Amino acid sequence: MVSRTPDDLQDLLVSWLRELAYLKRSQHTITTYSKNIGLYLAWAREHTEAPSLSRQSVQTWILAMMQAGAEPSTAGTRLKAVRGFSRWLADEDEIPTDEIADLKAPNVDRKVVPALSDEQCAGLIDACKGKTFADKRDEALIRLMLECILRAEETILLDLSDVDLNTGMATVRRGKGGKGRRVGFGPATTRALDRYLRARKTHRLADLPAFWLSQKRGRLSYTGLDRIMKQRGAQAGITDMHAHRLRHTGASRWVMAGGSEGGLQAAAGWSNRAMIQRYTASVREEQAAAEARRLNLGEF
Repeated sequence: MVSRTPDDLQDLLVSWLRELAYLKRSQHTITTYSKNIGLYLAWAREHTEAPSLSRQSVQTWILAMMQAGAEPSTAGTRLKAVRGFSRWLADEDEIPTDEIADLKAPNVDRKVVPALSDEQCAGLIDACKGKTFADKRDEALIRLMLECILRAEETILLDLSDVDLNTGMATVRRGKGGKGRRVGFGPATTRALDRYLRARKTHRLADLPAFWLSQKRGRLSYTGLDRIMKQRGAQAGITDMHAHRLRHTGASRWVMAGGSEGGLQAAAGWSNRAMIQRYTASVREEQAAAEARRLNLGEF
């Protein structure tokens, strides 16, 4: 058993990705891990003479990445992939020891993701008003993600058999951590989904099991979903629009409407209640500000 070069590790990466597929990690996760490890290996070929995956090498890479302007959250995500790869290599006796098992990610400033206002949500829906396939699909997509507080990957992995308009229920087969759940939606979303499904029947790939179809290809991809969100956000005058804002907004709207925290936790597929505070931070700040103005404690 010897220290591995970046080229050795590039070959072993293929085996680890097969292992992840066996463990039923999502394709998005596998692709992301492959990309992030590839970035490290490319850097290691050029910038270090230390054994690849040594603690010194990985720490230097993280520092260089942040000095180049990467956010701590980005550095942490990339480190997570490399750390998982290193753990597997050690378990498989492909490297002498896992030197980065306890290497901590950089501290991350927790940013408050602002929830969309009701006016902005309505603007997104208005941006989809039209009779084209894309218009009908995008309205249904936005409504379902908002109301059901879905993750992006959960959304694009839905199949036709997972959505029941008669009961107003959708089944997420594999949420984060491989956990499935059922989520409910109301009449407005049902109507939008029905309009989309009628348009979908005319798609040349209508026989595919995927619920969401791109205009020219098959199942809508993560990149395609992101493109839709940016396009519709721009049409609605919303800057920095991305799919995850719909999840934050859905959680905030749940709280504002008086929904229970237990119900929100179940609907969003969170394993602990701490996520409720994180995802509803912006709306709670607004509530606190409104309460402060009502209390008027600055008056003496």
